[in-house]
Amino acid sequence: MLKKIFYISILTLTVVACKKEPKVEGFLINGTIDASENGKKISLYKADRSNQTLLDSTRVVDGKITLDGKVDSPEIYLVAIEGNNQRLPIIVENTQMDLTLYKDSLMASKISGSKENDVFGLLQENMKPIRAKNAELMQEYTEARKNNDSTLMQNIREDFEAFVAKINDKNLAIVKENPDLFIGASFLESMIKSKGIKVAEANEVFNTFTDKVKNSSIGKKLGEDIKNALKTAEGSMAPNFTAPNPEGEMITLNDIKGKVTIIDFWAAWCGPCRKENPNVVKVYNKYHEKGLEIVGVSLDGTPRQKDAKAAWIEAIEKDGLTWHQVSNLQYFNGPVAKQYNISSIPATFILDSEGKIVAKNLRGKALEDKVAELLQ
Repeated sequence: MLKKIFYISILTLTVVACKKEPKVEGFLINGTIDASENGKKISLYKADRSNQTLLDSTRVVDGKITLDGKVDSPEIYLVAIEGNNQRLPIIVENTQMDLTLYKDSLMASKISGSKENDVFGLLQENMKPIRAKNAELMQEYTEARKNNDSTLMQNIREDFEAFVAKINDKNLAIVKENPDLFIGASFLESMIKSKGIKVAEANEVFNTFTDKVKNSSIGKKLGEDIKNALKTAEGSMAPNFTAPNPEGEMITLNDIKGKVTIIDFWAAWCGPCRKENPNVVKVYNKYHEKGLEIVGVSLDGTPRQKDAKAAWIEAIEKDGLTWHQVSNLQYFNGPVAKQYNISSIPATFILDSEGKIVAKNLRGKALEDKVAELLQ
């Protein structure tokens, strides 16, 4: 009889224990924070500046919070504390996670229970030295600019780009080791936007992702972006376009191409573009008679410009840009900018005599050297 009671007791404990285990169908984030934040609202927003969708929010009670809900697939969201300007990026996935928030240093907060966030944290940690290196080189760059030392300025830019490239390679290796994680797609997307990877290589990495990642919302968008970017990747034929010049005449790329052609995306409001213009003028004057043609595509037309066309024409005259100039005056929404997947300027495409894109985004001496090489 005692043995029977023992078995019944064990069975009862098992049933009770099973009932107490929470079944997480969506995400569940249990968080802690200093009790001095009691009563403050903690919000979880989608990390999209154009669409800050609130996923969930709660109030701090006894230094604790709970956020829950369900997401279609893991994505980056931002944790915000009422009255605090900092935002903590985390990956929200349908699992249970523990979050330790530090109100005075939100970026140092810890999250556990999620492999997506483990890898995300590692990628972020690897990126930290970039800020320090940027601050260090910025002082040198400012001094070089004061002294009009263009060679030193170029060397500093190249040093920084090489430093960033090493870190990108390190992080890319991590992404390749985790083809089943959504953070890999998000990181690859950021590398493409920052021009930290060539689109052909990005496509190779994307093709290693699992179907789960490829078919997610971020995976589908990334796949489409890569597909479009391949159309203007190095080795591709430059897409033809037609756009109006300042006089309203329609200029077609295929009608004006030379032995070498530079498509230069710029704008009157773009400081780095205007600083690079003297170098482009020098290259054009030196190589135009040998077969160099340039078509400038202006991305003027921002809402901040009272008269975008007037600003565009004034910049052309002031900077001495005597080559072909076109613009739809629609900012980044212009058809040519969209056709060439322009997300930042200055942006340049160098075409050979056949109209093939052989190099992109070269400046200074690198631009002149490439033009000279192609015209040999």
